[in-house]
Amino acid sequence: MTGFDLQAVVALALGWLLDVFFGDPRWLPHPVVAMGRWISFWEKRLNKGARRKAKGALLVTLSLVLCFLLVAGCLWALASVPPSWGPFTSLPCFLLSVVLIFFCLAGHTLRREVRLTFLALERSLSEGRTQVGRIVGRDVSNLSPQEVRTAALETLAENLSDGVVAPLFWLCLLGVPGMLTYKLVNTFDSMIGYRNERYRDFGCWAAHIDDVANFIPARITALLMLVVGRVWLMMKDARCRHRSRRRLLPFLFRYGSQHASPNSGWPEAALAAILDCRFGGAHDYFGETVYKPYIGSNPRALTTDDMHVSIRICFAAELVAVVLSLAIVAL
Repeated sequence: MTGFDLQAVVALALGWLLDVFFGDPRWLPHPVVAMGRWISFWEKRLNKGARRKAKGALLVTLSLVLCFLLVAGCLWALASVPPSWGPFTSLPCFLLSVVLIFFCLAGHTLRREVRLTFLALERSLSEGRTQVGRIVGRDVSNLSPQEVRTAALETLAENLSDGVVAPLFWLCLLGVPGMLTYKLVNTFDSMIGYRNERYRDFGCWAAHIDDVANFIPARITALLMLVVGRVWLMMKDARCRHRSRRRLLPFLFRYGSQHASPNSGWPEAALAAILDCRFGGAHDYFGETVYKPYIGSNPRALTTDDMHVSIRICFAAELVAVVLSLAIVAL
């Protein structure tokens, strides 16, 4: 396609604005819930006996192909369905695109849950642990207040990539079908992509595909965060009448790869560089303790102000990512 694609631009803009203002309403059926049920249904039946790795690989591969073809087929079938108006060749196809883009973006919900975690922690440690348990996959029953705050901000940084930048990346590359298929990849990884006894074989293919799907978006996310973070530090230094000597890019390249995941460490390192703090340490997953290398060297206590700064940085990075994506899909 050549020329300016107004329909794609408006669909992305509206889908993003719906997420910014509404997030994921709990009453609204969400395709990720259906994805989770699909994965759970087959995991219970296939993750046993011999050849678990082969069965897991087959399930993931067939599911991704089916998802892409199903979404592409629905959009193609609706492409000629009236009514049409001006550049909008099919209003049903356009509306479905808007809804699916809205479902694939999770910036609003992520920021809300992180903010609620810090507010809950101000009331009690128990409430803070319960709230952060909604957005992390680790055992939260023994977390200290500092660990609750750290877990929330780590998740904020990591999921800026998984929940916003990566979906936009795959939208630009493969359209709405690619965007929704990426969400299925991410859902597979979040449910079975663990290196424990239960999922080590069955979920290894899902984890590898997720690593590949997030390789470029995670690094784009980190760079976007550093760009807006540098602007924020310059504004802060101007108010304080001194110049920051903090070197963000060397910090990123030093600590970005210091993570069990080949991708999660990059946005986490970017946020740690901006906040001048330390992430990582020991975490419990399904009864097993996992030691993650530290990202950063300053073990200072995190505060509610750090949460506000982090949310502003992540939203600004998201805004830049959306503007860049609009420019790409326009052509």
